Amino acid sequence: MLYVKAPAKINLTLDVLYKRPDNFHEVEMVMTTVDLADRISLESREDGVIQIISTDNFVPNDHRNFAYQAARLIKDTYGIKQGVSITIEKEIPIAAGLAGGSSDAAATLKGLNELWNLGLSIDELAELGAKIGSDVSFCVYGGTALATGRGEIIKEIPAPPNCWVVLAKPKIGVSTAEVYGGLKVKGLEHPNTKQMIKAIETKDYELLCSSLGNVLETVTFKLHPEVVMLKEQMKRFGADATLMSGSGPTVFGLVDSEARVSRIYNGLRGFCEEVYAVRILGERNTLA
Repeated sequence: MLYVKAPAKINLTLDVLYKRPDNFHEVEMVMTTVDLADRISLESREDGVIQIISTDNFVPNDHRNFAYQAARLIKDTYGIKQGVSITIEKEIPIAAGLAGGSSDAAATLKGLNELWNLGLSIDELAELGAKIGSDVSFCVYGGTALATGRGEIIKEIPAPPNCWVVLAKPKIGVSTAEVYGGLKVKGLEHPNTKQMIKAIETKDYELLCSSLGNVLETVTFKLHPEVVMLKEQMKRFGADATLMSGSGPTVFGLVDSEARVSRIYNGLRGFCEEVYAVRILGERNTLA
């Protein structure tokens, strides 16, 4: 039995530049991992079957599951006869904009690389991950990065300044396809990605807070006004800066004072059940 952590990510910036001929959007995102993680356990089996077991009934246990797709991709690409039982202990909320499914897939790729002694590099695993979903490559590397293309071109950047992250997910799910489908690229107010990278590189927390931006808020806020309310409440309770992560509906607040974290956490618990106070991880994974 092999165990792998699958951490969540947040978007410090999310910009959409244009729609590509392949119908994907060209994006520019600064992402970082946080200390909220699913736990993946992998056990090789001799019958060739890929089995998904999850602690959450809403997680699909078939080909729709990204961890399943990761195992199938490894088996097909490298002619592996063995099967695997994959147990997913969910901590990351589902359909939340936190890349839970993508991180599960990335953890599965890394775990099977070790379990089946494939000897693949982290770059090779990230290349495989891009075939599964746009966020999987980033999740293979972890840490903090600028992601471009459709999200699969990853450039490592340093870890952001140390701070707390309060995450809150309202009791709704958001369809990423619906949000991107409703996005009007023309006339968008684009976040300043270069300024965000500068803030991270210089460890300037105030500049980081003022550089947060996510163009998908324009769509999700119209579809789900409760996300706007949640963001406003988080700011009112004392977060230094707030933003929706990914296509939502999770909102996060950055806080540099531990004394304020519990006040924000307790205040938000009155509005939604899924609230987490975590730290930024920020450092890149290794295969060791």
